[in-house]
Amino acid sequence: MSRMLAGCALAFCLAAAAGCGRSGRRAPAAGRGTVAVLYAGSLVHLMEASVAPAFDAASGYRFEGFAGGSQALANQIKSQLRRADVLISAAPSVDASLSGAAGGDWVRWYATFATAPLVIGYNPKSRFAQALRSQPWYQVMSEPGFRLGRTDPKLDPKGELTVQFVQAAAIYYHIPDLERQLLGSAENPAQVFPEEDLVGRLQAGQLDAGFFYSNEAKDAGIPTIPLPTAIDPAATFTITVPRGAPDPSGATAFVRFLLGPVGSALLRREGLAVQVPKVSGDAAAVPAALKSALGT
Repeated sequence: MSRMLAGCALAFCLAAAAGCGRSGRRAPAAGRGTVAVLYAGSLVHLMEASVAPAFDAASGYRFEGFAGGSQALANQIKSQLRRADVLISAAPSVDASLSGAAGGDWVRWYATFATAPLVIGYNPKSRFAQALRSQPWYQVMSEPGFRLGRTDPKLDPKGELTVQFVQAAAIYYHIPDLERQLLGSAENPAQVFPEEDLVGRLQAGQLDAGFFYSNEAKDAGIPTIPLPTAIDPAATFTITVPRGAPDPSGATAFVRFLLGPVGSALLRREGLAVQVPKVSGDAAAVPAALKSALGT
């Protein structure tokens, strides 16, 4: 009974914070401006369906998100094609690429806040579905006609993790040429797609299987294949306020919301493993209004 009451209380709090009803996303309570958030494409459902309406209603700001491969987003910041109040990536290496003189000094600090393991998700209507459920995945994926989807290892940490996973699997299963069998080249155009498109392609029947993060598969109801924990890599999500953020106050409000009780509950509900924020880089550069939220 106590668990039921706790669950009901959480659901009530989330609904109240989101301000959601049959009419959909509610307008901000007080117009404070727009917060531009660039975020990893694996978080599309979380950000647009859960975080955005909850943040808008609770803060009075308006969330304006743009999804993409994390490194691709970093490249756009570096080349000044996009300005961001907040950047959420799927790997600390992305923030590192924007740090220091070589990175344009766009990121002076960042905090890790959640993780999600890499999984293989498959289309249950695929002609290979039964085989994937009953046979070794690497054997099924090597069969002629199998359509595998993944992201670009140069633009997205998930693509890089995918390559690392297959390389580790080659050693684990004692199959030296497994990477060649499954992936071909690292940037094989027959397999590599934008991160924000991969789920849709699988659901549309254009792919038999793909590499996703666990939260993506859960959100989309995609069945997954259990992988050995010894070689199962994971995404580490980070958040930062880049230099030159158009609305520093809005950025601060968003970071505090996402890492606060309601935001953390939304992250967990979407299948992410929430961690105590850990700051890297120059802790002295963390805005004063964020120090308590980040424990600095």
